[in-house]
Amino acid sequence: MKANYINITIFGILFLFIFSCSEDKIGDNDTGTLTGIVVSAGSNEPLENARISTQPISTTIFTNAEGKFEIENIAVGEYSVEARLDGYLAAFEPANVTGTNDPNVILELEPSTADNKPPSTPQLISPSDNEVIESLEVTFQWKSQDPDNDPISYSLELRNITSEETLQFEDISDTTYTYSPLTLGASYVWQVTAKDEINEPVKSAVSSFSVISAPDDNRFLFVRNIDGNNVIFSSDMEGNEFQLTSENKNSYRPRRNVAANRIAYLQTNGEDVDIFTMARDGTDKQRVTNTIKPKGFDLGEINISWPPKSDMIYFPRFDNLYRINSNGQGLEEVYTTTDGSFISEVDVSENADIIALKTNNINGYDVSIFTIDFDGNVLDTILTGVDGATTGLNLSVTNQLVLYSYDVSGFESSNYRRLDSRMFVYDMVADTTTDISDQKPDGTNDLEPIFSPNEAEVIFTNTSNDGISQKDIYTVEVDPGQGGAERTLLYENAFMPDWE
Repeated sequence: MKANYINITIFGILFLFIFSCSEDKIGDNDTGTLTGIVVSAGSNEPLENARISTQPISTTIFTNAEGKFEIENIAVGEYSVEARLDGYLAAFEPANVTGTNDPNVILELEPSTADNKPPSTPQLISPSDNEVIESLEVTFQWKSQDPDNDPISYSLELRNITSEETLQFEDISDTTYTYSPLTLGASYVWQVTAKDEINEPVKSAVSSFSVISAPDDNRFLFVRNIDGNNVIFSSDMEGNEFQLTSENKNSYRPRRNVAANRIAYLQTNGEDVDIFTMARDGTDKQRVTNTIKPKGFDLGEINISWPPKSDMIYFPRFDNLYRINSNGQGLEEVYTTTDGSFISEVDVSENADIIALKTNNINGYDVSIFTIDFDGNVLDTILTGVDGATTGLNLSVTNQLVLYSYDVSGFESSNYRRLDSRMFVYDMVADTTTDISDQKPDGTNDLEPIFSPNEAEVIFTNTSNDGISQKDIYTVEVDPGQGGAERTLLYENAFMPDWE
């Protein structure tokens, strides 16, 4: 029995020795090496500087330029390997480290925008398909949305079918775009592309429009206010209108020169105003003035004169009267007031050597209307020593009549409001003045009168004396000896007429 006990003891010791030797052998391989590569999903492009971590936690490392990584001396066991990189979604792969077989994992990272949706297909709003544009300017309008609220940029392709010219406008951030000048009589197609810099660009359908042909006989000019800017229009005898200047510019006081077949006008630039000219169809716009520009007590109350058959445009600048060639050359000082008063309005007849002037003080009052010759000698004093405002000054074709508007109420205010402006014709031969506003409705003003080409009518603006109501353009047949006759409405929501 004792011998058996001794044998069991010896066997146990041998077993412990053998087991101990076996544990020592495994302990030599209780770590391994984990390797792998990180690539972009789809392209398999290696991704550098991706952050590699494991769960359970081990060493955190980053991939090299080839997208590879290696974790040495990692404890044996099962791991979840994670790869992270800015701009990509995190990826996970399992790995089993045994100590005898080093695992190699491949982690494919999807871009973080993989679930991002493209913008909606742009819907073209204006101009509508097959619309006829009655202007040299067009404002394109469309709409599109991005489901992920990503910023959208647009490109607009505009193709002139008539000339086969294609224009491309890029990086538009708004859903409107204004373009000018269009070609008269041409047909166009246009298309908008929306891009969010993540997905493939999305193109709209193609839409078409055309532009009316050049007006043949637009003898009327006038101005409308559109979204805060004055815009010049022309019209024929049937009332067919055509927009000549951009809604994005403040343009006013059009004066057509028949001989030059061009139109002069004023256009503001900040606090300044320049004289421009353009062709009758609104093309070929050219700036005339440069360092010396029209100036006065109120830029909206000054005017210019371009005499028939002349290449000289006359304009006021404070107490001076200047003239300049329509090509911007040959600036000359013509006249300076003797009392320092400001010149606000001018009309010139070069063939008769007559200049009609309206002067006023810095507030627009203390008005004088008179004519001079080109040597500065006063010929006729038409209005002086009165209270109240005047507006509009025009010589007749015969150079015997002067047409103007004067507020007979004598009212004066800081905002230059007029209460009862009436039109008058002064006959320089007979030295008589005739009121031609006898049909004017009470509470309104007759403003900016111009003789018709045959002097049988006057075209003018009428509006409420509240200073804020709509302005409309009328004509009235006039006999300086008999006063005014019945009025005819020509254009609604319009002012500053010209008729040549």
